[in-house]
Amino acid sequence: MGVLLCGSIAVANAATTQTELSLAYFSGPKHAMNSAVFMPFQERLEQLSDGRLVVKQFPGGALNSSPARQYSILLDGVADIVFALPGYTSALFPKTNVVSYPGVCDSAQACTMALLRARPVLEREYRAKVLALWSTSPAALLTRDVPVRTLEAMRGLKVRVASRLDVPFVEALGATAIVQPISVVYQNLANGVIDGAVMATSAIYGFKLQEPANYLTTWLPLSGTPVALLMNLDAYAALSPSAQGWIDTAADAALSIGGGDGYAQAAERGIAACENAGVQIIELSAAEKRRFEAAVAPALEAALDRQAGDMSVAQVVALLKGP
Repeated sequence: MGVLLCGSIAVANAATTQTELSLAYFSGPKHAMNSAVFMPFQERLEQLSDGRLVVKQFPGGALNSSPARQYSILLDGVADIVFALPGYTSALFPKTNVVSYPGVCDSAQACTMALLRARPVLEREYRAKVLALWSTSPAALLTRDVPVRTLEAMRGLKVRVASRLDVPFVEALGATAIVQPISVVYQNLANGVIDGAVMATSAIYGFKLQEPANYLTTWLPLSGTPVALLMNLDAYAALSPSAQGWIDTAADAALSIGGGDGYAQAAERGIAACENAGVQIIELSAAEKRRFEAAVAPALEAALDRQAGDMSVAQVVALLKGP
């Protein structure tokens, strides 16, 4: 006998009652976050509950294939839990996305710890229960035809970015920034619709982006991209107090930290995939990095004065960086 509760299924038998939670994500089951976050959460939840609370995964966009729609399907009750990228709906999460601004953090782990420092404030942006909040590695630049070794090489390039908040910084470097989900980058780079893609190297291997690219510039003056594991509030409220406690325990800080570690490892795999495919790896000199940072400085200064919800961007940056 099954009862559908906002995507959850309660299965009763003579011995026990098992509640099944649906977990949706747009990427495939071999995505790095499956082993880093989804499976650890699933396994710990089953262990804590003695099998009474289980997770059923719906990978590959089985419930919705649009990366930008994952938060919406959560709110609509299509899935109990989703893997969401706040940058795709940046207007909804202005504080969370500040972690991508220049100078905030310099690794997946550091950016994840920044998000955890600010988590009590950031959670208020979500109409969902935040199970985990972590970050990709900082941005790099994949290009097809133009090797970017100097600031001048950026001029006139059509470059994909993940969030509209990245646009002023990339355009300060001389490029034209185009917001696109990661799922279309391969085709658009291969067909020349874009000249390059600003992205974390952790996404390269999973989306095979070493194939259409010929050059990888390993550093840009941007920080990490935030990601989240979110649970529908009604689905959480429908659980017993014991089951809610199991969820809370399984979704402790270690889950987020595991996500940051997983992205750091995926970043190394992405660079290795480029090397194996013959993509030319470009490391900017310290002097050239200073030129890139100087180019984005006016855009950053303007951004710090803007509002991010009920706080200024500068206040959010201070919260992320900590004392």
